[in-house]
Amino acid sequence: MKATAPVSLRSLAGHRESLALTGTLLTLSQIGTQAAPTPPADEEAPVDDLAEVVVDAEEDTLYKPERLASPKFEQPLRDIPQTLSVVPKEVIREQNATTLRDVLRNTPGISLQAGEGGVPAGDNLSIRGFNSRTDLFVDGVRDFGGYTRDPFNLEQVEIAKGPASTNAGRGSTGGSVNLVSKTPHLDKSYELMLGGGTDDYHRATFDVNQPIEAIDGAAFRINGMYHHADVPGRNIATEERWGIAPSITFGLGSDTRATFSYFYMGSDGIPDYGLPWVASPNLAIPGFVDRIAPVSYDNFYGLVSRDYLKNETHLITGEIEHDFSESLRLRNLTRLGYTTTDMSVTAPRFVDEDPGTPGNQYGTTIRRTDWKTRDQIDTILANQTDLNIDFNTGSFEHKVVTGIEIARETSDNFGRTDYNPATAPDTNLYAPNPYDPYYAIIARDGSGTKTDATSVSAYLFDTVDLHEQWQFSGGLRWDYFDVDYLNKATSGAITALGRDDSMFSYRGAITWKPCENGSVYFGYGTSFNPSAEGLSLSNSATSSANVNTDPEESETFELGTKWEILDERLLLSAAVFRTDKTNARTQDPADPTDTIVLAGEQRVQGIELGVAGTVTDWWRITGGYSYLDSEVLESKNPAEVGKELSNTPEHSLSLWNVFTFPAGVDAGFGVNFVDSRFSNNTNARQAPSYWLFDAMVGYQVSENVSLQLNVYNLFDEDYIQSVGGGHSIPGQGRSAVLSTRFTF
Repeated sequence: MKATAPVSLRSLAGHRESLALTGTLLTLSQIGTQAAPTPPADEEAPVDDLAEVVVDAEEDTLYKPERLASPKFEQPLRDIPQTLSVVPKEVIREQNATTLRDVLRNTPGISLQAGEGGVPAGDNLSIRGFNSRTDLFVDGVRDFGGYTRDPFNLEQVEIAKGPASTNAGRGSTGGSVNLVSKTPHLDKSYELMLGGGTDDYHRATFDVNQPIEAIDGAAFRINGMYHHADVPGRNIATEERWGIAPSITFGLGSDTRATFSYFYMGSDGIPDYGLPWVASPNLAIPGFVDRIAPVSYDNFYGLVSRDYLKNETHLITGEIEHDFSESLRLRNLTRLGYTTTDMSVTAPRFVDEDPGTPGNQYGTTIRRTDWKTRDQIDTILANQTDLNIDFNTGSFEHKVVTGIEIARETSDNFGRTDYNPATAPDTNLYAPNPYDPYYAIIARDGSGTKTDATSVSAYLFDTVDLHEQWQFSGGLRWDYFDVDYLNKATSGAITALGRDDSMFSYRGAITWKPCENGSVYFGYGTSFNPSAEGLSLSNSATSSANVNTDPEESETFELGTKWEILDERLLLSAAVFRTDKTNARTQDPADPTDTIVLAGEQRVQGIELGVAGTVTDWWRITGGYSYLDSEVLESKNPAEVGKELSNTPEHSLSLWNVFTFPAGVDAGFGVNFVDSRFSNNTNARQAPSYWLFDAMVGYQVSENVSLQLNVYNLFDEDYIQSVGGGHSIPGQGRSAVLSTRFTF
């Protein structure tokens, strides 16, 4: 069995992969048409050995995956006419990434958001300037629950950019994220990882794959994880997670394959709502109004006696695939998902020291009466059926994917009250005491909301080879989304609301392949955002979830190119794009009775570059650069017109390099840059830009044992990772982790 960490010269031969960086479309075209360099004579002999390594390590993650896991994409990655990024498990392992947030740092154009108001804590993010909290998928099935996802059971993470409701259904204005689970294979493999580090870091994972000798073509796999760590650079905040993921597959290597899996993850910790924005007016802190308070980034304003976050997630999946022939394949997947969220967290806000009186209204006292609670259960029962058909009409070759999806989603959110009659104690801005005595009595108060949503989708995609150098791809999807919503007040009064929407989504692209290893494409796609997208409805005139509001609609145009160079070891990509939300929800904030309408318009346009793969036998790289030019073109709020969209950094950059040296030594170096971004569309509050640098050193002790040291935020940069309306959350400080891996 080949050791999986660090990758040595012996194993590098099987890792001919990764993702993207480049210059301009013209430059890429010129590079792509150059002949690949001829390998030295002494490198030609091991060609058969290379092929054998790939076969033996069939499940090893590549830096440059050739295809996506979704059956909706039949083409090689280089020929798909859309900006796509893939973070494989090899990169996840080298970076010792322990959350989805860590993984997504490898992709520019993705920004993290602070959970606020009606949004639960967890993986809140935006893609290309548009909120994507509900656009997370596991193996192609929507994963709605609000929790922190751990990559211990992931084969790779696939990020699609631009409106794509044809693939994902509702939402996906900026894009979507698909988490691909590990599955059994026919090779024996056993791995154990033990890690320890600063900030009370402890982590253990195992990955066991075992063929079942008594059953031909059957294999069993189980992944497990335990994780505990304080948040580096943040007093009090902690994270603890544990998980198990067994799966079994029958029929490997045959025409009919069946996989059954179960995923469980639990978590418990003290959440972090970060630092407050300085409220206006405030003469006590001159020069910092609408900026992050000038305090130590270690400060924690919550209450240990009240703040906590607990999650549990269960996913039960059955997938059956059958190949009728090489040109006709059927897949059916059924998923039952269940996620619970139990949360109480303090949102730091300034005390109004002289209510109702303008002037020096706020000082340096922080109140802790603004606490957020979440007692929620989210479920999904989904079934997807995909049929892949390859056929010819005359000289045209078709690759057709058609299918249906039916899903039933529920969300129960129970209202709660802190029944302690004493008021949560205020604290000092500069010296908060999270251990202030306070006895919280949090219990359900009889209020709450209940949502039942049914969605039915039918879709058809066709990729047509018009000529050896030309391809046309198109897709059409119809979605029906029916939501019933109940809101129960503490008095027992019930408000019942309901809404159903049916929408068509489209995509189309023309691709020119001047040579086999490159493509140039022009594509178009649409998406829609129903008012009940987040599984809630309201009869409030000013609510974005207003029951009488039709879906928002978006469209994107993208011109891009992808090239595999250096003997197809390195994938380069570049794209220019424009996304318009043509009927954004908008309302006049000066008139509290003004009904929200679809009269706004928002635009994000820009450039995205990517690189992934092996540059030389000793250097592999993945990353990219994104430029986003965002603007609110029309709004009923005059303060928004002409301003940038919230949480949309103009420039962002991510690069991860690993260099292989003799004697089994690897060294990795990563850099991330995120430009300044605003917390809202009026651009009143801005988080500053930041640079981060990470490093890794790995050593192959023996065939079965390896060591890896990761150091994060090398220069201990203070920075804001997630922005919100009333607070923003600092990123992690400098930390170090030493891991030992045993593989057999």
